[in-house]
Amino acid sequence: MRALRLTAWGEPPTQTEVEQPVPHGAEVLVRVEATGLCHSDLHVIDAAPGALPYRLPFTLGHEVAGRTLALGPDADGVAVGDRVVLYGPWGCGDCDRCAAGRDNYCDRRDTLAWHGAGLGRDGGMAECVLVPSARHLVPIGDLPADQAAPLSDAGLTSYHAVAGLRHALEEGTTTVVIGVGGLGHLAVQILRATTPSRVLAVDVREEALALADRSGADFGTLVRADTAGVLRKRSGGAGADAVLDFVGTTQTLELAAGILRPGGELAVVGSGGGRLTVSKPGVLPPGFRLSLPFWGTRPELAEVVALAQSGAIHVETEQFALSAAPEAIGRLRRGRVRGRAVLVPD
Repeated sequence: MRALRLTAWGEPPTQTEVEQPVPHGAEVLVRVEATGLCHSDLHVIDAAPGALPYRLPFTLGHEVAGRTLALGPDADGVAVGDRVVLYGPWGCGDCDRCAAGRDNYCDRRDTLAWHGAGLGRDGGMAECVLVPSARHLVPIGDLPADQAAPLSDAGLTSYHAVAGLRHALEEGTTTVVIGVGGLGHLAVQILRATTPSRVLAVDVREEALALADRSGADFGTLVRADTAGVLRKRSGGAGADAVLDFVGTTQTLELAAGILRPGGELAVVGSGGGRLTVSKPGVLPPGFRLSLPFWGTRPELAEVVALAQSGAIHVETEQFALSAAPEAIGRLRRGRVRGRAVLVPD
């Protein structure tokens, strides 16, 4: 079968032919229908040797939807032909958090040579993917695969981040979403679907603000010198009750701190490598709380799928054939993907 594999750190992945896996034990073989492409894939591709614990080579792709093709003799909870989305973060499987479906916060994460599908283990940028256990599969029914696949990261990560702030997002509150890409446009929709908070969006691209508008944002603005003042005015003058930063650069972190009201909530999801100096007087609002949400839980993925099935959220996608993965990766690097890039088998 064809697969897109990372064979050298810092080098473009390679299209190659590999043997189709055979499931053993509790494993499940899934025929891939769609795989999302995100900036995390770029971080993996560009990683320096030794920066990640993963052993080369492996197939990329952690946002995966498809249909079960074959079961190992000990697999249960799923049948051949079921349509599923993969829960991407794979932990040790033995600690209390993994047992509760919270592999994203596995107690042994730092000791593993992988972090999930396409992250040290073979992922979904292939015709088939081998899943170690049916516990990593969530049914999707007749939800289109190009909608289901991005839910496993772009949807789940956004949902998990919003869930951590929901206690603060009552009627009359304001939430700011910084960065309206694959995750941010879903965060806007999830906020609208699950909270009464007013949603303001910020980006550096006009097309991203148009996407925010289609996603239901109440207001959108480009990053300019007066952006903080504009957002404060839109929030009634006091500042935002919560900020979700899907970029994570020093510029966006400073903007977030500058628009938060006292006691506000800041969730940093983006991995832009920025810094926010805690000790610098006057930079941070008093009583503010910082969270670093990572991915999400398996029960939350089922909730995200239910939202998509109800029509409350919709992923804006651009589809590419698996053979056109280099084009998709190049466009993602240049910031030219609208919403989420999705690869489908040729």
